[in-house]
Amino acid sequence: MKKLFSVLLTASVLATPLAMTPEANAAPANKQAVVEKNVEKKKIVVRKGGWVTGRRLSTADRSRATRVDYRRHHLSAPPRGYHWVRIHNSFLLVGITSGLISKVQVVH
Repeated sequence: MKKLFSVLLTASVLATPLAMTPEANAAPANKQAVVEKNVEKKKIVVRKGGWVTGRRLSTADRSRATRVDYRRHHLSAPPRGYHWVRIHNSFLLVGITSGLISKVQVVH
C-alpha cells in the first residue's frame, strides 16, 4: 500500500510540469483566436487655396504676418480681441489669443 501511494505521488509530481506546457493551454483547433492590433494613422494637413474664415492661423503664418493699421488700409475697425494682419496680398482679421480667422480681404 505504501509503495502504491508513493508511486502515485511520484507520478503526480512528475506530471505537473507536463500540464503546464503551452500545448495544454492552446486554443482548440476549431475556435478562432482573437488578435488585437493598434493602428496609428498619420494626419496630413493639406492647405488648398487661400485663407478661409473659421480656420486657425498656424504659428509659422503668425510669425510672418505683419500687423497693419486698419485706418490706413480702409478696413473696418476690429472688435475687441482681434487685430488686422497682412500676409502677402491678404488682409486677415485674426483673434489675438486664438488665432482664428474672422474675415479675409484680398488686395488685387
